[in-house]
Order: sequence, then structure tokens, then C-alpha cells
Amino acid sequence: MITLMEKNTIIKLKREGHSNRKVAKLLKINRKTVATYWDEYIEQVELLNDEGIDNKEVQEKICSEPKYDISNRKCRKYTKEMDDDLNAILEDEKEKCKVLGVNKQNLTLDQVYQLIVAKGHDISQSTVNVKVKEKRNFHKECFIRQDYEYGDRLEYDFGEVKLVIDGILDTYHIAVLSSPASNFRWAYLYKNQRKYVFIDSHVKFFEMMGGVYKEVVYDNMKNVVTRFIGKHEKELNSDLIKMSIYYGFDINVTNCFGGNEKGHVEGSVKIIRNKVFATHYKFKTFEEASDYLQNRLMELNDESKIRDEVPCLMPYKPKLELADIRSLKVNKYSFVRVDNNFYSVPEYLVGKVVTAKVYYDKLIIFSNDNYVCEHKKIDGDNEISIDIKHYLNSLSKKPGAIRNSLALKSLPQLKSIFDNYYSKKPKEFIEVIRENIEKSIDELMVLLIKYHKTPNIIIFESAKKDISLNDITRKQTNSYNNICMKGVK
Repeated sequence: MITLMEKNTIIKLKREGHSNRKVAKLLKINRKTVATYWDEYIEQVELLNDEGIDNKEVQEKICSEPKYDISNRKCRKYTKEMDDDLNAILEDEKEKCKVLGVNKQNLTLDQVYQLIVAKGHDISQSTVNVKVKEKRNFHKECFIRQDYEYGDRLEYDFGEVKLVIDGILDTYHIAVLSSPASNFRWAYLYKNQRKYVFIDSHVKFFEMMGGVYKEVVYDNMKNVVTRFIGKHEKELNSDLIKMSIYYGFDINVTNCFGGNEKGHVEGSVKIIRNKVFATHYKFKTFEEASDYLQNRLMELNDESKIRDEVPCLMPYKPKLELADIRSLKVNKYSFVRVDNNFYSVPEYLVGKVVTAKVYYDKLIIFSNDNYVCEHKKIDGDNEISIDIKHYLNSLSKKPGAIRNSLALKSLPQLKSIFDNYYSKKPKEFIEVIRENIEKSIDELMVLLIKYHKTPNIIIFESAKKDISLNDITRKQTNSYNNICMKGVK
């Protein structure tokens, strides 16, 4: 097939009086082709003077690109036998779908082609593909462009990013929330996708916006759909329903595999991942990575229309603190287990059942509706959060056990003070803590140094000087090492 440029050249050379043979020789094409396009051009030009002919159609034909008429072209190699085999393959496919229902095991076009070739047929894959699409009545999906009003719709999704934090490569998660009306995209960085994270991301976003959207759209993630009932009904997660009731937004869950139904947030996940972390992916701490994300998002949203949308949001409600309430039994080590991690409670609760309110970043323990203690939430797995104050009664009865206790080893600075000054008088160490149990660990460590009576150890007036506890411990350790070295000499 010749190009539009070649068609133009043929007409131009013929206008100049060149023969068909000469034009064909100059353009290196068949002279019959030259005659065809020149005769067609002359015919159309003559029709321009015919009053009964629509000039617009004639003009379109004169200026149109060359094309072949393939309406009557038939497949030369596609035989009836081949067609029967293809029908049999597709019928088997229909039977399989009746048995399996909706599934991801449908034969691909390539697999169908391989089955046809296996039957001994010599045919191109493109021909088979065309026939399969015809028989499956294949039509490309039509997408209906949506236009949303400000404050109407918020889309939610999770994405993954790989970051190197403190030299360790790991996969982290970004909860992405986007508004298609204002083209506003926001995200929060997390270490997992658990339901505490799911709830926390909503609470943080609504608090930042100072308002709530009328509808929030989700896919079929576990934090949204607890289980499927039949083909079309879904049981929604109770925590999502609670948030919906409190904040007043409607829940919209997309069809299975219908990512296009929340296309703005699907695109936002890719945009944020690429524009924020594609070039900068190494950080010293998780907090540094989180701050970097928030700062970059401010830049990315500079041209959004979020300022116009905020006044259209539903009124904001006070921050939702939705906890997961659990009844937990205290084991013999005075630990309770939450999400495969362990947290200490006072030793008098061993063997008893306590109540834990588990939040995204902390958990609070109650016994008989009375407050017991609080721990910072652990993000890892099979890790321990322990407070030495929870074991003072047992340690006073067994003072020798403190040296190798996990409660002491979990605080390296406190253990350093014990090893340097109280290794031979553990009871005094325990009594100092007991008498000042209301103080923080940092305050206790300063007091333990001040209460130390040994004359060979220099008492630093740390409480009077603005120096860090790390400096105090390091100086005490150096002094202790100097004394030991003198004794060796």
C-alpha cells in the first residue's frame, strides 16, 4: 500500500505531464498503481462539477489516504475443519466455566492457538485470535467518564514501596486517599496493612482536612469486606461500619477486579510511588521517610483544587479513637500477648484475665475496669515490651534474679548502671526504684547514680547540669574502667 505522500507525488507528476511509465520508474512502483490513483483522482475532480453530487463526500475521497478494500477478502488457510476444532475447544471452555464459576483459569488466546496447532493445523496466531474474538462475541469495555462535585467522593487504596531504612531493605505500605474532583492525592507510610493502620489513615486524613467526604470508595480488601455472601452480596468489616456511622460517610465497594471503578486512586498510588520514592529511597529512620513523604506531597498537590473543595466537605467530628477490645490471659511471666508480641503487666495479675484496648500506636491494659498500664505498640513480630516496675515484689524476694532478668536487659542504660554500681547490692537498686516508682525510667537512672554511696566512684551532679543521660552513663563507665585498670596494675 502506498502512502498519502506517494499519492500526492503521483498526482503532482501526472499534472506536470509525465507518463505512467515514467512516474512508476521514478517512484519504483507498478505503473498500474499509478494509473489507478490518477484515474481515480480525475474521476473525483469531474464529479465536483456535478450538481447532484455532495461535494463534501467527493472532497473527502480526493484527500483521503490510500486504502485497500478488504471487505470481501476471505481467509485462504482457515478451513472448515479448523473452524470445527476451534468450536469444540470453546465449547469445552464453556463447560469448564459452568463447573468452576467465575475464575481466573480461562484459556488465553495463546493457549487456544497452541491447541489448534497441536491438532496439526498450519495457521497464524493472528488469524486464530480474530476468530476466537468473533466467536466469544468479544467487545472492548466502554468506560463512562465521571464528573464529581466537590466533597462527593474520596477513593482509598493501599500500595507498596521498597525502602532502605538504616541500611536494611524492606517493603513498606502507603495508604493512599485521593479526591477525583479536586485532583488531590495524599498518603501515609506504614509498616503493615493491619486494620489499626486502615483506621488510623482515615482518622488522620479527616483530621487534616477538617471535614469528611460524602462517599468513600474501596476495593474488596480484607479491611473492607469480611466475607462474600453469594455472588453479589458482601459482609462489610465492622470497624469500617463503625467509622462510617461516626463520620457519616457512605461506603462504596467496587466490583471484583474493577480497579477502573476507582481509577483516580489507582493512578495516585503509581504517581506517589514514582514521584516520591523513585529517586530517594534511603533513609536513616522510618520517621525520616514519613516526613519526607509528607513534604513531597505538599509539592505534588500544589496545583490541586483542594482549597476550593474543603468548604464543601461535611462537618468534621472530634478525632475517633476506635480501639480493638480484647480479653487476654496473663501468663506466668506476667505477659499478655497481642498480635504475636508480648507486653508486661504487674506481677499480681499472673493467671488472671485482663482487658486490652488496642489502638494503632499503643495499647492500654485494664483489670476490672481499672487502669493498669500502657505500652507503645510494637510493629515487629515475637518481640517484647517490658517494664521493670512490674516485677519489683518478685525481685525484692529474689534479688539475685535481677542480674540476668529480661526486664533489666531490655534497658541497656539501666543495666549498665546496675552492673557498675549495684551488682553487689541489688536490694538497694530495687528499693530506689520502688521508692520512686512514679518517676520515668530516665529520671530513675539519674536518681540511681545520685544515690550511689561507693566512695571510689565519682558522683556526677547530673541533676544540676544540662547533660544527657547517655553522657552520664558513659562517664560513669569510664570511671569504673579506670578503677579496674588501676587494680590490675
